[in-house]
Amino acid sequence: MQKKKRALITGASRGIGLELAALFAQARNDLVLVARSLKDLITIKRVFEERAGISVHIVAKDLSLPGAAEEVYKEVKEQGLNIDYLVNNAGFGDFAPFAEAQWEKLQDMINLNVSALTHFSHLFIKEWTANSSPGKILNVASTAAFQPGPMMAVYFATKAYVLHFSEALREELKSCNISITALCPGPTATHFGEVSNMKASDVVKNVKISDAKEVAKMGYRGMMKNKSIVIPGTVNKIIAYSVGLLPRDLVSYLSGKIMQPQSRKQV
Repeated sequence: MQKKKRALITGASRGIGLELAALFAQARNDLVLVARSLKDLITIKRVFEERAGISVHIVAKDLSLPGAAEEVYKEVKEQGLNIDYLVNNAGFGDFAPFAEAQWEKLQDMINLNVSALTHFSHLFIKEWTANSSPGKILNVASTAAFQPGPMMAVYFATKAYVLHFSEALREELKSCNISITALCPGPTATHFGEVSNMKASDVVKNVKISDAKEVAKMGYRGMMKNKSIVIPGTVNKIIAYSVGLLPRDLVSYLSGKIMQPQSRKQV
């Protein structure tokens, strides 16, 4: 009988993270779900265990706090849970001029989008390589990773880090039976828009909003097929790859026009 596998998913209580959790559950994988809301996690655990007949371990943790990733890892090890799939999905953005943004929020963003993702990756890759174990990582980046983003400078920069970090690790780990996939969705119908205040920008009017379930399906399939980068949507692919053909100053200018706040646009 084939051994059941287990996935650890961050930001698993809603949006793309929740949809990815559902896909792993449908494939009969056990789960470790990490998010801030214990109430949401308890509900999700009950539903998945009843419907899919799997084991779900939940960890309520704010991953923007220093050391949070290691605390989750230690809990997983204390429970004797082996992880075969790591999904670094948790992240958030903030739409505001850099000079007006709250430093604490920017610091939390860097901690969550970059530090926690990197720490989780290091902890599990170190374990997998030491034990000669196979493993798969799905890092959720964004089409924002392919260009600078005025009004969301730090968020775009963190997603560029995630993409480049994922590509570099993939090359390093070619001989270790460990695959790294970067999922780069465009704007998606999730809670992200509310948290990041994206409604203050016309960007949501200028691009097609993707469905979280479809984005998750593409990310899941790409991870299982050992793809390097997954960009859901033909238009998103064209935009992402065409950016590299344009002068950098022009890319920044065009991005700035798209991201301009509604209140500053001419009627």
